[in-house]
Amino acid sequence: MELAKLETRNYSLYYGHFRALADISIRILPNQITAIIGPSGCGKSTLLRTFNRMNDLIPNVTVEGEALLDGKSLFDMEVVELRRRIGMVFQRPNPFPKSIFDNVAYGPRVHGMRNRARLAEIVEQSLQAVGLWDEVRDSLDKSALSLSVGQQQRLCIARALAVWPEVILMDEPCSALDPIATLRIEELMQALKKDYTIVVVTHNMQQAARVSDYTAFLMMGEDRSGRLIEYGPTGQLFTRPRDRRTEDYITGRFG
Repeated sequence: MELAKLETRNYSLYYGHFRALADISIRILPNQITAIIGPSGCGKSTLLRTFNRMNDLIPNVTVEGEALLDGKSLFDMEVVELRRRIGMVFQRPNPFPKSIFDNVAYGPRVHGMRNRARLAEIVEQSLQAVGLWDEVRDSLDKSALSLSVGQQQRLCIARALAVWPEVILMDEPCSALDPIATLRIEELMQALKKDYTIVVVTHNMQQAARVSDYTAFLMMGEDRSGRLIEYGPTGQLFTRPRDRRTEDYITGRFG
């Protein structure tokens, strides 16, 4: 069996006494795009944030079970190093109020890179990887906030790539974008997966069907905790789902 890049085993997460995720077991394979779909409030983003321990920032969060990167517990790793290895792109673009150059160079600088020539090389490589270099190469000193929303989102992906992560987490990365910008992000995801493992939360089932190799379907149980209903190759899940609840959701009968 191929070693999973990311994995949870009987993983549950609690906000205080409320169980938000219940007994999630999932294996996310390397160099694949895995989509997480499901109704609002079912824990998709909470599961995604598990993988770079963003939930650590929320008071009174406790967990049970295991969450692993390359077979090793995420919770035994130093958080700064973990977040270097597992980058995150959020629902709305969140460029820093700095220049385009300084946004991309931010991560390498945090990790001790001071060589200006090397920083310039990293910035160029990262912007080229997201198809933004030709659009901004002559305006690297301009504020990142002057870019279009779609450009800002690609800049945020470039910022994540600049520290050479192994995994990129994306939390509804296209929800604030128009159809053309959305298409560019989807094409970018397909291009990046040869070098990265990508996990994307999306409300857009057509997007999940278009871009992902595997899809996980979550929904709330009777106790309102998020549960993994079905997980498998995207083509199978969308055309021959094993669980009636999956079929009901993807055909619009609920959710």
